[in-house]
Amino acid sequence: MKRALIVIDVQNEYVVGKLPIAYPPLDTSLANIAAAMDAATDAGIPIAVVQHVAPPESPLFARGSAGFALHPTVAERPYDLLVEKTLPSSFTGTELGRWLSEHAVETLVICGYMTQNCDESTARDAVHRGFGVEFLSDATGTLAIANQAGSITAKELHESVLVVLQSRFAAVATTASWIESVTHGTELERSGILSSALAARS
Repeated sequence: MKRALIVIDVQNEYVVGKLPIAYPPLDTSLANIAAAMDAATDAGIPIAVVQHVAPPESPLFARGSAGFALHPTVAERPYDLLVEKTLPSSFTGTELGRWLSEHAVETLVICGYMTQNCDESTARDAVHRGFGVEFLSDATGTLAIANQAGSITAKELHESVLVVLQSRFAAVATTASWIESVTHGTELERSGILSSALAARS
């Protein structure tokens, strides 16, 4: 199983900008993103950094703005590929898919922001493209949202996405568990729709 670590949108907009990540706490997720990148580097796992970009007039992620810039946690660490994207999935309109194929990658390891948006979109897209997915539960994060459809807290939103991903799309694990898996060459536990449904009934 050849892995690649995909570090999604760890940009200042989510730290000191208009969309501050609330759960897990930023100091937790940033520390775990750093730990995942360091572990990947030590293990020879290629790292792709993804950066969301919007036009200069955009209120979020405008190219050249402070919010667009990569956070130092990521910017100051080594990585193999920098991908700019304009849509939630890290695959759409980017060179990520080609790069993964060139490196014979079989499994994507996803960390970064936001859980239910670009992280989840990338995870689902990866599965549709034939990749395995590992999703780092404490190296991802989100914030509370409210709109015409209702409202949900950051914790509820984050945890609900993790449960859905584990039921079909990914092996969800803490960063520490993932690093242990890398170190010892073991696979993370996966679930399925049926087993998850049966577990909920018991």
